[in-house]
Amino acid sequence: MSETAETLARQSRNEALDAPVHIGAVSLRVRDLAGLTAFYRDAIGLSVIGQDARRAVLGAGGEALVTLEAGAQHPSSAAGLFHMAILLPSRRELGNWLRHAAETSVPLEGASDHLVSEALYLSDPEGNGIEIYRDRRRAEWPRRDGGGIAMATERLDLDALLREGDGRPYAGMPEGTVMGHIHLRVGDVALAEKFYRDALGFDVMVHYPGASFLASGGYHHHIAANVWHSRGAGPRREGEAGLSSFELVARDEEAYAALSRRMAAAGGDAASAADPWGNRITLRR
Repeated sequence: MSETAETLARQSRNEALDAPVHIGAVSLRVRDLAGLTAFYRDAIGLSVIGQDARRAVLGAGGEALVTLEAGAQHPSSAAGLFHMAILLPSRRELGNWLRHAAETSVPLEGASDHLVSEALYLSDPEGNGIEIYRDRRRAEWPRRDGGGIAMATERLDLDALLREGDGRPYAGMPEGTVMGHIHLRVGDVALAEKFYRDALGFDVMVHYPGASFLASGGYHHHIAANVWHSRGAGPRREGEAGLSSFELVARDEEAYAALSRRMAAAGGDAASAADPWGNRITLRR
């Protein structure tokens, strides 16, 4: 492999997948299946992998990332999805997406440099939060005294990010795009840690005021939970709009077996469980 090829391979590595367990597809329960399908295809840049009258599956490179399910019966309550985070394989691809958003008037709600990553924020037409981001390499992640990961929320230089793009017509999200993490609204951070850390085995990586960031394999976070707008929230109702479920993907048989046992012990079964707010989790290899 040439030096240039090695550099591109390092830049395109998805750090979130370098872990025993990572996030897979996120399923949303929606009111307007046709409208949301068009949004995730045209505005976000995902490809339609499969579709029928009740369901649409979208992704990148043939990998399912977002499933839309028709039939939302109730508005979303305080608990549920804060955002799902689509991880692009390089800074160049993030710059390409930003140019696409600017040229097609996709409204952004925020842009941040988190030291470990650079992120753009928006919502879909039904209010589901979306983060689109790229990771810095793990060797570049700043560390606190004691070795823990340091994260912050700083201004992102959008002009510099735009200059990273290759200027070609936008062709959608590239192969190598994955679901990097999921951020949840919960009623109690300590209770969320009891479930995701103590029951499922994720490590707490960072605390923010009112939020906890947890991960597998030393990633900065695969799952986050906050009470910023949901403190004290109770369980969600069946049929609520918004988050329907999300996948945990095990890297190998050992990781699958270990998490399967944990999910069953947490009140679920060998391949699924629900957190204290009714957010459904499914496990796959």
